[in-house]
Amino acid sequence: MKYYIKEKVFSIGDKFNIFDEDENTLFKVEGKVFSLGNKLRIYDAYNNEAAYIEQKLFKFLPEYHIYMNDVQVAKIKKNFTFFSHSFQITSSYGDFSLDGNFLAHDFSIIKEGFGEVAMVSKKWLSFGDSYEINIEDSENQVFMLALVIVIDQVLYDNKN
Repeated sequence: MKYYIKEKVFSIGDKFNIFDEDENTLFKVEGKVFSLGNKLRIYDAYNNEAAYIEQKLFKFLPEYHIYMNDVQVAKIKKNFTFFSHSFQITSSYGDFSLDGNFLAHDFSIIKEGFGEVAMVSKKWLSFGDSYEINIEDSENQVFMLALVIVIDQVLYDNKN
């Protein structure tokens, strides 16, 4: 399925809307304003919490956890590298890696043992972060969207 993520620029805290191809708002992402580390919640169209993302503090490199239904489903750690970006992504949905050109803003999410499960493209000239994401229908859509939000927070959020 194809999704579009658009950051709200003039807002207090991190806020994103997630749309389908017909520009219907499917999810909202809201960050907690006065907190240590990033804490973001993904809400569905009925304002039910679909996922919670929390940055772990006091780590040498960024580390995030994703929770769904109050259960931790993933841990994302940025690996130490000099010339590229590398992440260790372990989850109850499998282990994942990223492949692609981060400077060109295009990368794939690779599921260990299965191959590419999502293609992510970040727009160059947009007002606020803007993404197009194609996710395989067999994958948990909310989890994959939460993973893209975490990657945005680590790589492109100026507050880190």
